[in-house]
Amino acid sequence: MPISLTRRSALLAGVSAPVALAAPLPSLADGHGAKTGPMSNARRFKVGALEVSTLLAGTTPREEPHKIFGLNVSEEEFKKASAENFIPDDMAQFYFTPTVVNTGSEVILFDTGLAADGTSAALAEAGYSPEDVTHVVITHMHGDHIGGLMKDGTPTFANAAYITGQVEYDHWAAAGNERFDGNVKPLAEKMTFLGDGDSVASGITAMAAFGHTPGHMTYMLESEGKQLLIGADMTNHYVWSLAYPDWEVRFDMDKAAAAATRRKVLGMLAADKVPMIGYHMPFPGLGYVQSRDDGFRYVPVSYQFM
Repeated sequence: MPISLTRRSALLAGVSAPVALAAPLPSLADGHGAKTGPMSNARRFKVGALEVSTLLAGTTPREEPHKIFGLNVSEEEFKKASAENFIPDDMAQFYFTPTVVNTGSEVILFDTGLAADGTSAALAEAGYSPEDVTHVVITHMHGDHIGGLMKDGTPTFANAAYITGQVEYDHWAAAGNERFDGNVKPLAEKMTFLGDGDSVASGITAMAAFGHTPGHMTYMLESEGKQLLIGADMTNHYVWSLAYPDWEVRFDMDKAAAAATRRKVLGMLAADKVPMIGYHMPFPGLGYVQSRDDGFRYVPVSYQFM
């Protein structure tokens, strides 16, 4: 009997087809299967044998973005770049995106968000509890990266060891910073320090990316011939920082060094076609970098990691 396919049935078939593709990947860690259904605050994918989850620990709008980005360019240039990229020039949306890497034997959290509650909630959507985290890596010591380390004076990740850059820790330890003193110093006895080229775990290598802070670090994942960079705040907006790497950013402590780091690292990513996770990129924070004139272009992922 011939099958009659009407326009309505074809549309309905098209709507239902992607459901099978959206099924979550199996977890590497026993007992940590992510819940079924949409994961609005956690996105999971594979990099070789590594299971990676990005966590939306928070998001907030910010007005007057030109007071944050492009401090060294005119209002006209800022507006022009914004219009060309279809974004408003009077408002930005900030994202705060820690990353979990499950190696099969370790559950490694990179950065901890603004506060413990937001990060713990996103962890739960990825199928983890704070107690599951075996290691916490801090890329740098700004408040939106160390804010989730403690809750009411108690460590959020009770079973974790802590890893951070030696240069970064030494700077903040001497700075008399209240947030650092309250959230990081109490964990010092459980902390291991590393430098450029040192290893966090097999297949995870620290890369110096100084400028945003004195000891800011990024981390390269490598497994089964695949690579991905956890870029943290090496660049912190997909247009006003990544596309225009020489634009000054208010939060960069050494603006010239930060710009030089952006050019170096983004150039490497573009040349080698290595994807990156950006802590402040639009969620899920994962994309590619393409060379463009004297700058770069951010290409967010679509289905490459499915």
